Amino acid sequence: MNEKYPSYRNLVESGELAARAEQAFKALEACNLCPHECGVNRLDGEKGYCKTGNQAVVASYGAHFGEERPLVGRNGSGTIFFSWCNMRCVYCQNYDISHEGVGNPVTPEILAFFFFELQEQGCHNINLVTPSHVVPFFLKALALAAPEGLKIPIVYNTSGYDSLETLRMLDGVVDIYMPDFKYWDPQVGKRLSKVKDYPSAARRALKEMHRQVGDLLIDDDGIATRGLLVRHLVLPEDLASTREVARFIAQEISPDTYINIMDQYRPCGEALKYPPLDRRITSEEYQQALQAARDAGLWRFDRG
Repeated sequence: MNEKYPSYRNLVESGELAARAEQAFKALEACNLCPHECGVNRLDGEKGYCKTGNQAVVASYGAHFGEERPLVGRNGSGTIFFSWCNMRCVYCQNYDISHEGVGNPVTPEILAFFFFELQEQGCHNINLVTPSHVVPFFLKALALAAPEGLKIPIVYNTSGYDSLETLRMLDGVVDIYMPDFKYWDPQVGKRLSKVKDYPSAARRALKEMHRQVGDLLIDDDGIATRGLLVRHLVLPEDLASTREVARFIAQEISPDTYINIMDQYRPCGEALKYPPLDRRITSEEYQQALQAARDAGLWRFDRG
C-alpha cells in the first residue's frame, strides 16, 4: 500500500475502484445494500425503506468544525450530508434531512465536484454523513475524482446499520470508519429507530470495519489518517446500555478503540412522544456512562 495517499488511490490504476462502483450499482437492481434488503429495483426509480431511488440526495456540504477533534484539525472536516436514511430514529437531530428528505438529487459528477471543492478548501477529509443507502453513487463519484487528483481520506460516517456485503465493497476504499453504536437491547432499537436487529447488525459491522482499517491512526498534526472511530450517544435512563456497548468494543473490537461518548442528547423530532426521551440527560447520567466505558477498559476518548 502507498502510505502517501489514501487507500482508494491504490485501486485506481488497476480499474478496481471503477469495478467496485459497477458492482454496487448492480446491487441496486434488487437492492440489498443494507440489512433491510428491500429488494426493490432502484435503478428503475423504485424506492424501499430509505426512500432513495436512482440518485443520491444531498442536503448540504461544506467544512464542518463540530466533528471529532482528529477529523476537524485546523481546516475542518469536509462533510456531505446525504438525505434520507436506513433508520428512523425518533429523536434524530437532523429530522428534516433523515425523515423528510430535505435536499436535492445529485449525479455522481456533481458529487465528484463536491469532493474537489472540499479538498480545495483545505478540508482534511471527505466525511460522508449517512452514506449506507448511497454507496453506489459515492463510489462512482470517487472513481471519477480519484484519477483527477482527489487525495484526502474518506470518512464513512454511519449509524452502524450496515451490511457485511456492502462493507466488503468498501474494503480498501474507506480510510476512516465512524459508526455509531446506538443500543445494546434490540427492543430499544426497534422502538426508537424502527429496525428489528440493530445490535446484531452493528456488532457485525464494527468487527468488519476494524478488520479493514484497525485502530485509529493520528499523525503528528493530530489529524486522523486511517482507522475506526466509534460514536455512542448517551440516552436518558441508560436506554443505550452504555456498559454493554463499551464492554463489547473493548473485548471484541479493541481496548484501543477511539470512542466519543457523546453528551449532547436533546429532544428532537418525535422524542417528546417517547419518554424518557422528552428530556436531556443529566450530568450524573453522563458521568456514569463515562465511568462504564473506563471500567470496560476503553481509554481513548474524544475530548472535543
